[in-house]
Amino acid sequence: MITLRLDPKLEKTVSETARILGVTKSELVRRSIAEFIERVGEPTPWELGKDLFERYESGRKNNSRDRKSLIREKLRVKQVR
Repeated sequence: MITLRLDPKLEKTVSETARILGVTKSELVRRSIAEFIERVGEPTPWELGKDLFERYESGRKNNSRDRKSLIREKLRVKQVR
């Protein structure tokens, strides 16, 4: 058995969530801990794709910020052809 203390705001959130789900607070905490433990070993999206990120670099530094103007320029060049 585990006893734990929650700050009032978290305790209120736990109570409301348990009520909405129709389970006891203890059951909600058990499920939450079990799900958290399952996810600890799972790789994050970053870890899954880290060997691909920046692999095909364009050489430009602001692709995200300048995406609209880059697309406009590509379309303009394509129309001229």
